[in-house]
Amino acid sequence: MQALKEFIKQETVLVIAMILAIVSMFFVAPDSGYAGYIDYQTLALLFCLMIIMCKLQKMGVFHTIGVKLLQKVNGSRQLYAALVLLCFFSSMLITNDVALITFVPFAITVLKMAGLEHRMIPVVVLQTVAANLGSMVTPIGNPQNLYLYGQSGMSLGSFIMLMMPYAAIAAVIFALMIMRMNNQNVDTTALQTMDAPKINVDRDLIIYMVLFLGCVLAVAKILPWQAMLIVVGAVTVKNDASILKNVDYSLLLTFVAFFVFIGNLGRSPFFSEMIMEMMQGNEVLASVAASQVISNVPAALLLSGFTTKWSMLIIGTNLGGLGTLIASMASLISYKQVAKNYPAVKGSYIKHFTVTNVGILAVMLGAFWIMV
Repeated sequence: MQALKEFIKQETVLVIAMILAIVSMFFVAPDSGYAGYIDYQTLALLFCLMIIMCKLQKMGVFHTIGVKLLQKVNGSRQLYAALVLLCFFSSMLITNDVALITFVPFAITVLKMAGLEHRMIPVVVLQTVAANLGSMVTPIGNPQNLYLYGQSGMSLGSFIMLMMPYAAIAAVIFALMIMRMNNQNVDTTALQTMDAPKINVDRDLIIYMVLFLGCVLAVAKILPWQAMLIVVGAVTVKNDASILKNVDYSLLLTFVAFFVFIGNLGRSPFFSEMIMEMMQGNEVLASVAASQVISNVPAALLLSGFTTKWSMLIIGTNLGGLGTLIASMASLISYKQVAKNYPAVKGSYIKHFTVTNVGILAVMLGAFWIMV
């Protein structure tokens, strides 16, 4: 029972998705139509990107980039800016989850070394917001973008241009917030001697960078996703099968469960008409509201079955990653790191996180209403 409770606690979203899928089966009995529910392209490309990011992270690529950048800073504001912008820009390519897994523990270590532990909460909160908002720019920045991009039929350029104005506004917000922090001299001696894993431009690095480029081309519909799945799988099994253990299979299963639930709802006229009517003209607000309760990835999967206004759904679920601690599941990565290292400040962190997120969400929604 204890193991079951721990599993439910750690994989709450997956458990809810599975319960919803199972309940929906009582209304629509399993048949051959179920096979058409699954978006195999999204699952395959998400799986491939997870493998590649796990390998690059294991090689220390992202950590080394961060160390090299921080060794050039002067003053605490430059340090804060570097830590926040690392998450903002890296999340566009390596996903918000990987950016936070890599750079939040890194930031905590760096702030300790620089004698700036008292700025840990605002810096980590800004890193989290930066990762969530930076990841919205590209289809590969987060799971819901990868799915919605495939469903929408948009070109890569159109997707980026849709979200770029919001990223620009976010960058201005970060700059203003960092400028409000007191600037002080930082003893960079410790930073200069930080141990960065030595990255050799060897066969493995070249192979996985090529595979990453291949995935980007598959997302852009230039290469077939089936070919990328086969190639990434074969290369990984041959070169380093151990990284397959680090793939987030619970996220993939969550997608499958929601696909089943949404597919069954779509075959129920009563439910589908009710949800479509509720969303009519309110796609962005509905997406933001749903994200606060079930997080933005499930919200995107759930609402995608009841609207064809893809641009509104993309904007809504990306902005919906702001707000509550569970609005974006990636935000829990930062919280767990803070709770692990500073258990006494968990309450202060949640308070600062919520106030900051709600404030920035209000600004971003205001910008949406102006630009729409």
